[in-house]
Amino acid sequence: MRWPVSVKWTSALAALALVLADLPAWASSLAAWRITRAGQLELRTSLDVRPQAFFEAGSALRGPRVWVDLPGAPSRTRTVRGGGAVREVRIGRPDGFTTRLVVEFAPGTQLDPGGLRLVGTARDRWRMELPGLANQTGLGLGEGDLDAVSRAGWDRESTFPTSSTPLSADGLPVVPRGRFKVVIDPGHGGPDPGAVGIGGLRETDVVLDVCLQMARLLQARGVQVLMTRTSEVDVDLPPRVALANSSGADLFVSVHANALSMARPDVNGIETFYFEGAGAASRRLAGALQQQMLAISPGTPDRGVRTGRFFVIRRTVMPSALVEMGFLTGELDSRRLADPDYRRRMALALSAGILNALQDRP
Repeated sequence: MRWPVSVKWTSALAALALVLADLPAWASSLAAWRITRAGQLELRTSLDVRPQAFFEAGSALRGPRVWVDLPGAPSRTRTVRGGGAVREVRIGRPDGFTTRLVVEFAPGTQLDPGGLRLVGTARDRWRMELPGLANQTGLGLGEGDLDAVSRAGWDRESTFPTSSTPLSADGLPVVPRGRFKVVIDPGHGGPDPGAVGIGGLRETDVVLDVCLQMARLLQARGVQVLMTRTSEVDVDLPPRVALANSSGADLFVSVHANALSMARPDVNGIETFYFEGAGAASRRLAGALQQQMLAISPGTPDRGVRTGRFFVIRRTVMPSALVEMGFLTGELDSRRLADPDYRRRMALALSAGILNALQDRP
């Protein structure tokens, strides 16, 4: 028999920040976990997720299990062998949208489901007491940096708002509905903020806002969109490529913002990269994106369409490009990228570039 474990928030900030109900959370929201020697299951997640915890009683031959489901699928499934009271911990993917962390205990382990509570201690921290397990053998397992600096006081909606202007795909190029699939890759994320520029403007925040709007615009034009992340989670480069290559996507676009030095605010400009060995389709995609970005950025230097060997465009099998929307350390670019309305126009521009490239597809 199994039943849900109570989930409780101790933070008043329980509302989800900027959720896309119609987009799958492809990247796992589980950042780190451990079972402490004090008998606690601790989790670090992306901000404002709502994990669900469950318990299943054991039998004579099998011990009880506790598992937690979180949004987003892990890049790989795996099993961590334990000992003593904890037989093993499994990270699974029950579907393409969920991470499942299962703690399987040894036969004979006694757990009272009435005493199990998954408690949110911050917007990205969770703890479950495992009564009676303190100081038993087999504890001390874990993965990831659970003690990374928390950003629990950060409120995306108030400090990094998206544009208040309604987002509309009217005027964007038209392609056959349901025919194309595109992967959008917001660079960096989670503990990796990418470049940090004037006024503390962070690359991860800028690109995620632009990419989430791009996804909505492309979906409005009937394009299926996959995203390598939809929230502030850490996704390594190989899983981004693996998602794209296994999806059968028609195009892959990685979105970034540049940086040089705070001492060089005079350096500004937009550039787009493609892998030379990828062929003419990647070059055309890069050109279409560059053209559209420059059209909404008067005065910004054109740094051109250039070849590059970035992992995500070198290892993807479909036409791919990597855009740098401007310099966060540039006086002109940073002021624009900090403006929600400019980021909306950038999302429209990049969506137009993608749609133009799709029109050229055979």
